[in-house]
Amino acid sequence: MSEVVLIDRQGAIVQLTLNRPEVYNALNIDTAQALTRALQDFGADPAVHGIIITGAGKAFSAGGDIKFVLGHQHGPAAAFHELATHVHVCVTEIRRLRKPVIAAINGVAAGGGFSLALACDFRVMAASAQLKQGFTSNALCMDGGGTFHLPRLVGLARALEISAFDEPISAEQALAWGLVTRVAAAEQLLETARAMAETLAQKSLHTFGQVKTLLTDAFDTSLETQLERERRGLAACAGHADGLEGMHAFIEKRPPRYNRQ
Repeated sequence: MSEVVLIDRQGAIVQLTLNRPEVYNALNIDTAQALTRALQDFGADPAVHGIIITGAGKAFSAGGDIKFVLGHQHGPAAAFHELATHVHVCVTEIRRLRKPVIAAINGVAAGGGFSLALACDFRVMAASAQLKQGFTSNALCMDGGGTFHLPRLVGLARALEISAFDEPISAEQALAWGLVTRVAAAEQLLETARAMAETLAQKSLHTFGQVKTLLTDAFDTSLETQLERERRGLAACAGHADGLEGMHAFIEKRPPRYNRQ
């Protein structure tokens, strides 16, 4: 049996490829678990400074595996409860990682695949690809963190529009709405994502982790609490070797030389 998630490590960047192209990389329990394990392993590896998630074949991911759901011995409700549990662990891992995760959306990202892409820090989308919320057209409710991330990216009104009407979203529209970071020609998608990852890898990973955490937490706190978190975060960065190097490089008018493991 082929691996459901392929791993390609080049230097400080790891590419994780969902590998069920015959079913448009539909998410099942095996895929969710394999992706979570890879994220945990490479998240803990100090030599890894960036992770790219993409799909094999024509799709990024068409979402949850409906054949698994309809064939579950305890019925579809139990099936979705079980599947969502594993997918949600994966999404939580992405948000906990203190290093950049880039979704390279090579084809359709629908349903749970749409939510998985939204959970990533950055999204690069092939010009020929499409996004589709997918759930509500099939009388289902969004999962995979979709209801958390979507309104934070596009605002409540637009998120409700996307959810209620469920129309396909082109790469051009996704870029205009702020759903994706960049659009690239299909043949340049992975190159673009890797270039972004390499650029981020030259910066302080410690600082990226601090900023990612602060921005993620900012929506559910008071100004006073967030100001205190910023104060502690700034002090933590200033006391870190990367922060000291960055400040010395600024004063000496030279590029910073951060420690690379």
